[in-house]
This record gives sequence, C-alpha cells and structure tokens, in this order.
Amino acid sequence: MQVVVISGLSGSGKSVALNVLEDASFYCVDNLPATLLAETIALLDAAGYARVAVTVDARSGAALAELPASIRGLKARGVDVRLLFLDAGNETLIKRFSETRRPHPLAGADATVDEAIGRERALLEEIGEMGERLDTSELAPNALRKWIKDLVAIDHAGLVLAFESFGYKQGIPLDADLVFDVRPLPNPFYDPKLRPLSGRDAPVARFLEALPEANAMLADIGDFVARWLPSFARDNRAYLTVALGCTGGQHRSVWFAERLAARFGATTRVLVRHRQLPGPQ
Repeated sequence: MQVVVISGLSGSGKSVALNVLEDASFYCVDNLPATLLAETIALLDAAGYARVAVTVDARSGAALAELPASIRGLKARGVDVRLLFLDAGNETLIKRFSETRRPHPLAGADATVDEAIGRERALLEEIGEMGERLDTSELAPNALRKWIKDLVAIDHAGLVLAFESFGYKQGIPLDADLVFDVRPLPNPFYDPKLRPLSGRDAPVARFLEALPEANAMLADIGDFVARWLPSFARDNRAYLTVALGCTGGQHRSVWFAERLAARFGATTRVLVRHRQLPGPQ
C-alpha cells in the first residue's frame, strides 16, 4: 500500500497537492484528524485501496503530536508512507490570505494572521523535520503540481537526492538542507547573447565549461556531497535537498544543478528542480 501524508502551513498549497494525487487515482482524505490516521489506513487497506493520500495539519490541534508515532507505526507494518511538508515564507502566506480573503484557521479575535502563522509553525515543527520539505514561496501552482508528480513517481526505497537551483534575489529556499553559493563565478547574464537563455542551454553550458574555476567548484561541491551522502543516508533521511544559488537563478545555478544530477543519477535516486525557471521543468 502506498500512502502519501501531506502536511504543512495553511496557504502553502496542500489543496493543490491533494488534487494532483486525486487526479493520479489516489483515494484522498482532506483534513484527517491526526489520531485517526492509522485506523483510516487500516480500513482503506482492508477495502482494497492501494494508493491513499491524506492531509493532516494544524487543525488537529494538540493531537498533532501523535502523527510522528502513527507514521512510524505504519512504516513498521510495511506500509510505504511518504510525508510531504509544504512550507512558504510568512510574507508569502500573508499575501495569499489577503488575496483570497480567507481566514487563517488559527486566527481569531486574539491573533493576527502573522501571529497565527507563528503558532502554526510551532505546532508543525517536529513534523516538518520528518519528510520532504517543499518551499512553495516562489512556485506557481503548475510548478508545484509538476514537483508533486515527480516526487510521487520516483522510487523512494532509500534516500532521494534533490538538486535545486535558485536565485539569491528571491532568498534561500526553506527546503534546502545544503546550500552552495556559485555567485563568485563569471555571470553569463552579462553576455547579451546568453542573457535570455538558461543553464540548460548549450551556449551557457559551453560558457561555464570553459571556465577552470567553474569546473573546480563543480568538482568540489560534487566531492563534498559524495563524501557525506552515506552519512545522511545512515541518519535515515528520506530526502536530501542540495540548493545551488546564483544571482537570478537562471544560468550558473541551473547549470550546476543539472551537472550534479547527471553525476549522481546513475547511483542515487535524483530529482532536479529549478525554482526560478518558468514553464515545465
């Protein structure tokens, strides 16, 4: 049985993620109380459902503390459980609530939206450390749908290594485990012919491959990840996100993410994400 548990901050895109899984033929349950997870999965398993997705979030209140133990119990029974934790920066969340004019579930007469988000972060802190964290701050709904599809499709029997490019102008992603700054390298942006391209395009790749310092940095980052990857795996990590940052997130960081994914793809389950590139990735 395959079970995807979706949790995270209100306004971070949990409903979008659940809809993606419903379209992928998962049996979906929204806002399941944390105390009912094990019982619900047992009932659905007995009913013959092979793929189930549920959202469990701060609306469970104090009972949320039982969720980690429930997930560990399901895994001990041999259930393939994946926890996706969706997050976003406070400014983004406040903006989304303002645009939709929906109340935050923890806000009321005694709390502003900002204060409610703080309470929610405290409630979800332990859960956020257990699974794959997705920072949706800069993601359009279509990009989030694509990332969710990629995560569910990949075989999670062991650690999944994600290489994520980003632009420092938009801030460091909340889902990053390791962060490498590639801004010291010459920027293809200042070449008018390369400016409209990205690090996935051959002319930009040739520009960077011709730089000894770019190749040296690429080798250093790859060697660091290779050296410490077994330690992260022994720590029972399901995911490790390596973030590569340049100024705009379009050229250098994208090239690094693609090259590192190619290096590790033959021996490790790899995902590639480009936070600042528009369109399908």
